[in-house]
Amino acid sequence: MRRFLQVASAGALAIVALPLTLVAQGVPIRDLVRMDFDVPTRLVGYGIVVGLDGTGDRSVAQLGGGQTVRSIANLLRTLEITIPPEALRTRNAAAVLVTAEVSPYLRAGGRFNVQVASLGDATSLRGGQLWMTPLVGQVDGPTMATAQGGLVLSDGSSANGPQGVETSGRIPEGGLLDLDPGAPAFADLDRLVLRSPDLGTAQLIVNAIETGIGAGTAVVEDPGSIRLTLTAGDPVARAQTLSQIQLLTVTPVRIARVVIDGRDGTVVAGGSISVGEAVVSHEGLTLAIDATPTAATQGQLRLTAGASIQDIASALYAVGATPRTLAAIFEALREVGAISAELIVR
Repeated sequence: MRRFLQVASAGALAIVALPLTLVAQGVPIRDLVRMDFDVPTRLVGYGIVVGLDGTGDRSVAQLGGGQTVRSIANLLRTLEITIPPEALRTRNAAAVLVTAEVSPYLRAGGRFNVQVASLGDATSLRGGQLWMTPLVGQVDGPTMATAQGGLVLSDGSSANGPQGVETSGRIPEGGLLDLDPGAPAFADLDRLVLRSPDLGTAQLIVNAIETGIGAGTAVVEDPGSIRLTLTAGDPVARAQTLSQIQLLTVTPVRIARVVIDGRDGTVVAGGSISVGEAVVSHEGLTLAIDATPTAATQGQLRLTAGASIQDIASALYAVGATPRTLAAIFEALREVGAISAELIVR
């Protein structure tokens, strides 16, 4: 572990968050499920980011052309300011798509996070401010919310990895809800939906509810759904029971899974995972995992069978492997059966 921390602090490709020992711990049921019909409402809008330092859309209006120029002219017109489109330049502004998801139980006046992405040829949105943008839930639908504020961009650049994306960002709590999304009647909710369907986890949740609330309160419908039997006609009692259910804890089975970000090299492993014997050669680098490894030669890495994901990732980082190389090697290990876990490369 000390070696891994030294590599990360020296400017390695990414942070590897891989615990050596996983300790079982209780997880609140509310973190594993959501209420039936608790489906987020998706919002979208078209807006303009201003205040850029010459990195915005560089299309020059000719005879009134250019979507960004026309959009700015229209926005200024709503403020009773009329400027000929051909007189506008857009290096400090950019057309963007604004998206968000809000809970059906969020009420008018509530705030939420929004995502912003460039639509034109802007090179960077860093330092920009989103002009107040109306958000709708469907085409030709009413304006349900507005969004505005300063953009926050990820700084994912590194010495050996790719630079952070500069044409998309987010605005924490930059959205303001104007209309209630229309939540389903709370008294009609009688089902828990698992965020990650799994029959074993569903049964563990039912067992915890049966023990903590009472027999006959819950039953597994399928790997993704649990039916509840709650007090009918008493909304206060239903709310209290649901609150108690959400606070109950279970210890779900940890899924053996490795997630790798092929862009910045981040590696996250869950579950008890060890790597078996295999040899992988990729772009001049050979990784050999043997029962009794011999001394490594130039261009080789040799580890003992049973090594952890952390051991392999740290060794690859130490020799300057790129995120793409890291992802390719782990994919090869999974294909030959050296890793018996689900592998996700994104």
